[in-house]
Amino acid sequence: MLKKYLCLLLLGFAVSLSPVNAYADDDDGFDFMEDDVLDDGANDDFAFADGGDDGNDALLSSTPVSLNDGSGLANVANFDIAGIMLGMSFEDVYNLYHNIGNLYAPRKKNSLVYDIPQDWQYNLDYECRQSGVMQPNKVKKCIRGLARRRGLLYVSEIHLERVKTGETIDVYLTSNATDNIVYRIVYTNDADKVEGNAEQFSDQREKKILSFWKMVVKKYGAPNSGNDTWITSTNAYDPKMTAYYGSLDLIDEGKRAMDVANSAQHARDNFRAKPYSF
Repeated sequence: MLKKYLCLLLLGFAVSLSPVNAYADDDDGFDFMEDDVLDDGANDDFAFADGGDDGNDALLSSTPVSLNDGSGLANVANFDIAGIMLGMSFEDVYNLYHNIGNLYAPRKKNSLVYDIPQDWQYNLDYECRQSGVMQPNKVKKCIRGLARRRGLLYVSEIHLERVKTGETIDVYLTSNATDNIVYRIVYTNDADKVEGNAEQFSDQREKKILSFWKMVVKKYGAPNSGNDTWITSTNAYDPKMTAYYGSLDLIDEGKRAMDVANSAQHARDNFRAKPYSF
């Protein structure tokens, strides 16, 4: 289907929060544990990630990419989605969508998601339990408190929306180990949505998708890898963008993989083991 739309297009065309970046470890106090800011639901403007698998997939081999015959490489690192680019800092993105007149605004609930690198969560879990904190909820609060004090708590996701047109932008950032910068931007609209199964709805959907693809090709040029992908090089870890029905996925898997590796190394180097002596 994408090939069909691309062929049609080619016929028509001859595209004030400041995170802490240091891993300080000079504060062993647990006096922050009653701080309300660490409670889930205390503020609808942000949420905490559950942790879980912290990007281990980023260290696996990425999907191979290849260049179409006769195509040149694209400067995907300079692509933007609504002014947001790969490598932008959290502060730059935050300031961008708070500018007067910006079409996008933070979604009404949990527009910011905070996280802690998984390896550091394990370190802090050990420290909290060694200090005598055992109840699961208190351990969670202890981990978040220590992470905030040491500059380990970071904004991992920013969620924006344009309610009038049904568009959304989800921005994903690296941890403070690699300066809390954008490594992925996902844009979505309602071009692929239909109201029912009647013939007119199917016709409307095809026209919406075709219109979307026209705008995509006008802004970024024709895909240079397959029917729907723009690549910087044949190295799959370099910046690339993929288009779907009503969606764009701009990603730098290399930045994400580097972040996971750096966070894991810092956590290993700073694990507070007992002072064994033998």
